[in-house]
Amino acid sequence: MNVAILGAGNWGTVLAHLVARNGHDARLWTRNAQQRDEINAARTNERAIPGLAIARGVRATTDLHAALADAELVLVAIPSQSFRDVCHRASEALQPDHLVVHASKGLELGTHRRMSEILVEETCVRQLGVLSGPNIAAEVAQGKPAGTVIASHFPRLIEVSRAALGSSRFMIFDGTDVLGIELCGALKNVVAIAAGMADEMQVGDNAKAFLATRGMAEVTRLAHAMGAESATMMGLAGIGDLTVTCASPLSRNHRIGVALARGERLAAAAARLGMVAEGAHAAVAARELARAHGIEMPLFQRVHAVLYENLAPRDALEELMLLPAGHDVARFAATRAPSVSRGMLRTVSRSS
Repeated sequence: MNVAILGAGNWGTVLAHLVARNGHDARLWTRNAQQRDEINAARTNERAIPGLAIARGVRATTDLHAALADAELVLVAIPSQSFRDVCHRASEALQPDHLVVHASKGLELGTHRRMSEILVEETCVRQLGVLSGPNIAAEVAQGKPAGTVIASHFPRLIEVSRAALGSSRFMIFDGTDVLGIELCGALKNVVAIAAGMADEMQVGDNAKAFLATRGMAEVTRLAHAMGAESATMMGLAGIGDLTVTCASPLSRNHRIGVALARGERLAAAAARLGMVAEGAHAAVAARELARAHGIEMPLFQRVHAVLYENLAPRDALEELMLLPAGHDVARFAATRAPSVSRGMLRTVSRSS
């Protein structure tokens, strides 16, 4: 099949590589002409994913419409704060029958929109899904075993995506909780920043496990309040992604946390690493969403204060340890509050 991949960062490049390794034509869109030429001539993308010999079936282009022409599947791996602009630019080439899966883990600043919501707002696409899981791009590129989940209300989209990406080294599970998986993908990045700070401060594995577990509890409370399925937090996109992001030194959000604990400021750390740390944006959105839904998120609040209010990481940990301890495991009602976004997607499903 013809597959378009929008975004030639590390994950977009690896997704294109997987598609081509499965024998499909992968058209990889990038804004950068030098990156395009490097991929097509040298079969490398050293700035994004060093060491990867990109499969021959990948063809890079800076022409967005050419990338999307005759595409049977569109994979979108664009940073969250650029996502709307790219969707708007692609809207003329996208059709209602296009199958679109995004793999972007973030929330739009200001609006708190999820990427699926932006796709619906900016394009005519209706058959959409989200790919998320414990997927460090460098490990997937090396062919190390990994699993991921694609959530969608359209079974054919999941079937086609499996054919494009799946292999004995990359297992693709399915789900329908688009909202929950998108929230997990965005919010776990904030917890990963806390884990990076904990590692650099050498406070021990107990403390790191404590921070990660309480962070996931906060994610679960907020996601449940917004209408997500609590069980999603226990899956690949929830605890699975949180585990690898908090543990791996390859995680960009973990690396930002390490830099902050060393005394670097956020802007300097991000510039030195040369990459987008979605957790820095998600911390802002989480703070505002927590207020809107009346959810207590003390760990997220402290990470936000370290990022933007000059709170020292060690002081943030001390503040958390001084808080009163409540129930360990939250109890959720069997029913959830209705979600506008889920309702919107169900309406889309019926109309399609």
